[in-house]
Amino acid sequence: MAGETETPHQISLFRSQITTRRFNDESLQILESLLVFKDVKSQAETRSDLKQFLRFESLSIFQEIKYKTVYQKLSILQFFVRAFALIGDTESCLALKYEALLFRDVKSTSDQSLHVSYLEWLNFAQNLLDQGFYSIATQACEKALACFQKKDVADAKTGDFIENARVIEDIKRLKDRAMKSAASGSIQAQAAEYLKRKIVEKTRISSSFRTETKSAASTLFRNGIKKRHARELRKHQNKENALPFHSIKRTSSVCRRERLLFWRLLRALCQRVSLAKRDSFMNTCIKP
Repeated sequence: MAGETETPHQISLFRSQITTRRFNDESLQILESLLVFKDVKSQAETRSDLKQFLRFESLSIFQEIKYKTVYQKLSILQFFVRAFALIGDTESCLALKYEALLFRDVKSTSDQSLHVSYLEWLNFAQNLLDQGFYSIATQACEKALACFQKKDVADAKTGDFIENARVIEDIKRLKDRAMKSAASGSIQAQAAEYLKRKIVEKTRISSSFRTETKSAASTLFRNGIKKRHARELRKHQNKENALPFHSIKRTSSVCRRERLLFWRLLRALCQRVSLAKRDSFMNTCIKP
């Protein structure tokens, strides 16, 4: 509970430090204490809020410091570089660091204490490469190479040509990596865009094909049903037309059987009558 009540107070305190333009170590310590959370969700939300706050405030502050001295400007730039690094805003951190290095490089013509060494440019280029900012890394490598070549000319009397050649080779190798990565990223982006476009086209064609197929299938199905109904109707009609013929045929057959039976019965009756008459006649003849 104590941590929950302290956090809003610390956030308010840090905001107050920035709005009152106190760009010092105390403000950075307050910021660092804000990012100590056991709850990952709370930490992510706090980082997001602080990122938006610092980005918004930095725009106003950089407009305000244009009349300050070179060292004051660099001090404020360095403060925001560290602040953005603490909250995990890598993009803003590297962008401001690049601005600070360029600012020093420009001002070093009149103040050698602001000179940017080739190692600073080289380390910065490596950081950019690791974070995926390949185009800026290429520019940083070019700065490192130009800076070292100036140093090489100035130190030509030392005669350490092998070491100088090795450093130049390292810078060029890093630059080549950055350029290849940038080209690869561009190709991958183009490939991804191409694949996305092809998928959309394929989906559209497939959808159209399914619609046409569905329509054709529906038509065939309906036609099949109609044909089936027509066949059933013809079959039924043929059956009805054939029914009287079968009835007549059946009636004629029954009549013939009945007539045949009648004549058989009549014949049998006649035979019995004839036999009866014959027996009567025989009996008459036999009597004395």
